[in-house]
Amino acid sequence: MQKRRSIRKYGKKLVETEKINKVLEAARLGPSAANRQPCHFIVVTEDAAKASLKEAYGADWFLEAPVIIVGCVDPKVAWSKIFGGEYWKVDAAIAMQNLILAATELGLGTCWIAAFKEAAAKKALNIPRHIRVVAMTPLGYPEEEKGPTTDRRPLSEMVHYNKW
Repeated sequence: MQKRRSIRKYGKKLVETEKINKVLEAARLGPSAANRQPCHFIVVTEDAAKASLKEAYGADWFLEAPVIIVGCVDPKVAWSKIFGGEYWKVDAAIAMQNLILAATELGLGTCWIAAFKEAAAKKALNIPRHIRVVAMTPLGYPEEEKGPTTDRRPLSEMVHYNKW
């Protein structure tokens, strides 16, 4: 987890299908509320499909990555029976986190993208109306080297026992 960093420079080397499948398998194995498994993933590898995402998130480094994975969820399938919770958001976040950590372990770079135009992404990738796009990540071999994550608050500022 300390190795995982947001990568914004990717090499041109193609990501092997085996590695793509391994990160997708890690996402698939993530827990979901009531085991409803509402997540879907779009693996974008074709240049034209990547270019179609420009309106959704137009950063050049994002569009030039060898692969873009789009994390989606079907809220109709997700569990939502108690307290009116939108558990689909958590389900998708867990799956994407698993995917990103697995990618790091395989020597691949990622960058969690959540600030994008969902309607533009849905239009670009022909995503059904009822499906929600939760996050996207480029995926590829890093062309930049970053050290371990060190800029995190200490536990003493974050952890509370028995009460606040």
